[in-house]
Amino acid sequence: MVMGWIEEAVKAGASRERACELVGLDVRTVQRWKKKGVCGDGRAGPKKSPKNAFSPNERQEMVAIANRPEFRDLSPKQIVPRLADQGIYVASESSFYRVLGAEGQVNHRQRSKPAAHSRPRELAATAPNQVWTWDITYLLSPVKGRFFYLHMVIDIFSRKIVGWEVHGEESAEHASALLATTCRREGVQPGQVALHQDSAPGLCTRTAAGR
Repeated sequence: MVMGWIEEAVKAGASRERACELVGLDVRTVQRWKKKGVCGDGRAGPKKSPKNAFSPNERQEMVAIANRPEFRDLSPKQIVPRLADQGIYVASESSFYRVLGAEGQVNHRQRSKPAAHSRPRELAATAPNQVWTWDITYLLSPVKGRFFYLHMVIDIFSRKIVGWEVHGEESAEHASALLATTCRREGVQPGQVALHQDSAPGLCTRTAAGR
């Protein structure tokens, strides 16, 4: 399997040296395995199990405890403290996780639906005026403790500063007006450009579509 991953990475454009490094192998080791016709991971691995490894009966006991009615909806980090409250110690949280993982039981253990996580949509620019980013930067003023606020919009593809204004205060109104003016000056049509901003992504998105 490891050899297959390396060859797949090389076909995708990665260097063989980097691919071997990522799987923890020296490139000369992989070349030697290839000459011998080794298809998988040629490392022998440990020949003896550790002296403190759990016995089959101990592993079975841990799985049985985790599946008790009072524990079956709980994670190991909840099971172990509750057992400790009863004066019972079977194994550490990490050991419970490891044994349950080997049994395919490290999943959502509650009756409720698991939380759904989705990655935000990636924005990629292949030409100017496809993706803009904007932010507000503090500028020192002659008065101590007072600042000016630079509102600036940058085109991701060309790195061009397409719009900027300096104001005495930070406000959504100033940002919205700047984006509207920048869209008109750059000839941006409604829906043409996507706007990215780290701290307040929804502040002026509608304005960036062209207004």
